Amino acid sequence: MRKKLIKEITSLPPLPNNIIELDNFRKLDSTDTNKLVEILNKDPLIVANILKIANSSMFGFRSKVDTLSRAINLLGIKFAISIAIGSSISNTIKSNLLAYAVTNDDFIFSSSLASNIVNTWVSTINFDLKNELLLPAFLQEVGKFVISQVIQNEKKTEEFLKELEETKDTSLCEEKFTGFTCARITANIFKHWNLSHNIIFPIAFTEDIENCPESFKKKAQILQIVKILCDVRYPLSDKNIEKALEKVVLYDFDVEHFINSIDVIKEVIGQNS
Repeated sequence: MRKKLIKEITSLPPLPNNIIELDNFRKLDSTDTNKLVEILNKDPLIVANILKIANSSMFGFRSKVDTLSRAINLLGIKFAISIAIGSSISNTIKSNLLAYAVTNDDFIFSSSLASNIVNTWVSTINFDLKNELLLPAFLQEVGKFVISQVIQNEKKTEEFLKELEETKDTSLCEEKFTGFTCARITANIFKHWNLSHNIIFPIAFTEDIENCPESFKKKAQILQIVKILCDVRYPLSDKNIEKALEKVVLYDFDVEHFINSIDVIKEVIGQNS
């Protein structure tokens, strides 16, 4: 299955121009909302996803968010760009997540939740670090689309789902069935597309912290914690929060700040569900 995964990655189409344009805008660190709106309006699917997330239970804004400009102002430019690039990339891969028994909308929600956790929690650690991790947090599970496609092609969906149900450990099942962690597959997808090392390296080492280059280690640790919390099948489950908290203690992050951040996010979702 390893060879089939590699073949699937190398046969992916090039990144569409809108992602390249968005990434260039992101790198400029621009605050020109009008320019961002102009870029985003070129793709109605991206606009629809941003509005869907802005109106989701995750945020609970007081009134309906019905314009792209208002969504960007409420979510923030960097958060909006993360949603835009993430949703466009998932659409470019042109697959589904049937092997996980979840929808593409579930993926967009859990990925947005990942960025929201970074936005809420990591801002208490380091504001610049928060900005650097918003996009990798959103993108780090993109490899699931390739995994799902290969598992379906191999007619192992039922077997894979049974294993997921029994173990409740998605990463373990992915590696058992494919020989790769999702983190490695995602990193190889982004390497294929020549994305920045600042995106690739923290994602690549989320499942291999010990061997992570020192300059990326803190980012990889944070992404690992976020990944546990935002499992697409069990986002913010009590078990996953407990597992994430163990990592927070292990990596010597502030436990109180972490717990407070998760409580705030859970409370907002609970109030608006």
